[in-house]
Amino acid sequence: QVQLVESGGGLVQAGGSLRLSCAASGTIFSINAMGWYRQAPGKQRELVATITNGRRTNYADSVRGRFTISRDNAKNTLYLQMNSLKPEDTAVYYCNAAYNENFSLRNSWGQGTQVTVSS
Repeated sequence: QVQLVESGGGLVQAGGSLRLSCAASGTIFSINAMGWYRQAPGKQRELVATITNGRRTNYADSVRGRFTISRDNAKNTLYLQMNSLKPEDTAVYYCNAAYNENFSLRNSWGQGTQVTVSS
């Protein structure tokens, strides 16, 4: 299994920056890809960005050019650098890992970290 713990959320003014971190533990070698998702009040959880083991990245249109996802394999940590933040970026941000277990693809989620952007 893979366990994930996020950190780095907080309150920031519009135009500011935050960096989220996600520390992974457990069967790290089984991870195929990792990503960040977010859920705003009253809305469904949505994809923010993903990164594969081959460092291929994918971003939601709403964050492309402002957010950067990266991985530090030596530290087993996933990052999300968020710049030029907007009030509409306010949400709980969740870290995700897709990993192999017993020939099945499974997902692990962190507990979430709150990001609040004030106007």
